[in-house]
Amino acid sequence: MAEESKSTTLASPENQPPSAPIEPNSTQEVLPTETKTDPPADTTSKPEEETTAVQTEVTPEEHQPPTVTETETASTEKKEVGHETSQKEEAAEEQKRIPQNLGSFKEESSKLSDLSNSEKKSLDEFKHLVRDALDNHQFGSIPKPENTTNTPEQITIWGVPLLEDDRSDVVLLKFLRARDFKVKDSLVMLKNTIKWRNEFKIDELVEEELVDDLDKVVFMHGHDREGHPVCYNVYGEFQNKELYNKTFSDEEKRKHFLRTRIQFLERSIRKLDFSSGGVSTIFQVNDMKNSPGLGKKELRSATKQAVELLQDNYPEFVFKQAFINVPWWYLVFYTVIGPFMTPRSKSKLVFAGPSRSAETLFKYISPEQVPVQYGGLSVDPCDCNPDFSLDDAASEITVKPGTKQTVEIIIYEKCEIVWEIRVIGWEVSYKAEFAPEEKDAYTVVIQKPRKMKPSDEPVLTQSFKVNELGKVLLTVDNPTSKKKKLVYRFNVKPL
Repeated sequence: MAEESKSTTLASPENQPPSAPIEPNSTQEVLPTETKTDPPADTTSKPEEETTAVQTEVTPEEHQPPTVTETETASTEKKEVGHETSQKEEAAEEQKRIPQNLGSFKEESSKLSDLSNSEKKSLDEFKHLVRDALDNHQFGSIPKPENTTNTPEQITIWGVPLLEDDRSDVVLLKFLRARDFKVKDSLVMLKNTIKWRNEFKIDELVEEELVDDLDKVVFMHGHDREGHPVCYNVYGEFQNKELYNKTFSDEEKRKHFLRTRIQFLERSIRKLDFSSGGVSTIFQVNDMKNSPGLGKKELRSATKQAVELLQDNYPEFVFKQAFINVPWWYLVFYTVIGPFMTPRSKSKLVFAGPSRSAETLFKYISPEQVPVQYGGLSVDPCDCNPDFSLDDAASEITVKPGTKQTVEIIIYEKCEIVWEIRVIGWEVSYKAEFAPEEKDAYTVVIQKPRKMKPSDEPVLTQSFKVNELGKVLLTVDNPTSKKKKLVYRFNVKPL
């Protein structure tokens, strides 16, 4: 029986031809459509003077980028039926237990021009009350010696001076939204926050050089698809008894932990854009894999204190909370706290079990921005990746059960091509070839067919020097009964 083929042609991630423009840094996913392949331009039919121009020497800035064709065919690998059936049943059961998304949520605009008339009225009223409070020294700041009692207070919060420009309006909006635009309640919250910041000496804390071993527990890495910086919280690191005791064993250590977390948050917030329409919220990813759970009373106590401080003094800074690698016990915890959460708070939460964590993150964060340990291609900033950066966009494809996906990278010039490729969880066969354009030329084997196991390296980086026109073929064969996520990207350097 002939194989049924479906394909889509798209431009490469860089320097796309005018005939197939895509937005920069976008991710293309192959959809199950009928054959629809746009062939590369045929230069043989062009006028003589144009053909001559193509043959002239080009500089690296003028080189013609490759085009990419992604083709789906039937798998040629044997299926392991019994093993696959049990895995499929386990994944289905996990999906039943774990809620995926608890409602739709669209972030409120930070553009002042997008406010409704009632919201604008509340903001104006709030600003008026804040001005009165500043004039009457109601925020409790200590005036400078040279100031007279008639000099208004000067309050700066997250690096933004209150009431001096539009950035102040964006800050005040956060307090209004946290209190459902109840102006008097918002003023009380603002006063309490400023009082707490003074008592905690936040501005001094930001400048301190605190020492901790928590760089793998909490860290910022990349941005989501809408430009929000992403913060990762890795609770499994506290399975290390030495780190746990060093962080939580006594009250003094717990206080130090709290100070380091507040310092980290303050420094991150001050990098946000508080201008009208800017990105002033953070995407939070909470990795629950190997989390110590609710039995660790010291961790539970420190977490409770931190959450209360964040709720009271850092309003509307979380765009979305994604919980990945969610274990069964967290569902018990959520069952307890869920009824006390507002629908708006619930709508910001996303949950994913181990088998769906990478796929869930990719809905919000492009693969090149996601760290390798979470299914993406981005390495730790401390590591060296001379071939790719966060700016090099990746493409992602869903490889259906029992199908084979081939990525064809058509080369139009002599060059060196470097690519990264991964399939989340592997369990597939992978090979790479170069097929010259010349009719009687032999196909070059770059990578023999290799059965990739889950324990194999998460990302393969390979390269090939192209000395003649042709195409690089990257083939992934998925014999399993589960869909797989294929992620790849490439760069070319003209020779």
